[in-house]
Amino acid sequence: MLKHVRPALVLLALFTLLTGLVYPLAMTGIGQAAFSNRANGSPIVRDGVVVGSSLIGQQFTRPEYFWGRPSSAGQGYDARSSSGSNLGPSSQALADRIKVEAERYGVPASDIPPDLLTASGSGLDPHISPAAAQFQLARVANARGLQEDVVSSLIDAHVETPSLGILGEDRVNVLELNLALDELGRAPA
Repeated sequence: MLKHVRPALVLLALFTLLTGLVYPLAMTGIGQAAFSNRANGSPIVRDGVVVGSSLIGQQFTRPEYFWGRPSSAGQGYDARSSSGSNLGPSSQALADRIKVEAERYGVPASDIPPDLLTASGSGLDPHISPAAAQFQLARVANARGLQEDVVSSLIDAHVETPSLGILGEDRVNVLELNLALDELGRAPA
């Protein structure tokens, strides 16, 4: 019996070592060497301080900032609770949530780009559509005392095109756009 158990135990130890230690360490090393920023969570650093990640949305509520998509992940963009809401079109809870989101903007929900009213599949999406950014343009420009064409140019400069030219749609990273607005500063009074 020992002659049957010994090879099984040796293979178990070997594959545990290979798949549990060698492979993960090799993949971590390759990730750090080839894609260091992405492997570390794509942090956005300003003045030596990490202010967020280009992969995870943040909640902005002040009028001088662009607002992102609503989050269904925990208490607002909590990456530990990443998930969609799983609410369908006939859900009263979804209709109520859309109504609350529309009230933030002060116009009927039918006039608001859908990505400003509904959460993404993960609940953490840091992007909005260019149309959603343009929809908020007047509010942000007015709150900051800037000309609308200046803010519009900033939006246009932050539009990201589909990956590889075909994957996804045009999008704007809300955190990066808001940081660019902060760098631009307020117009002189």
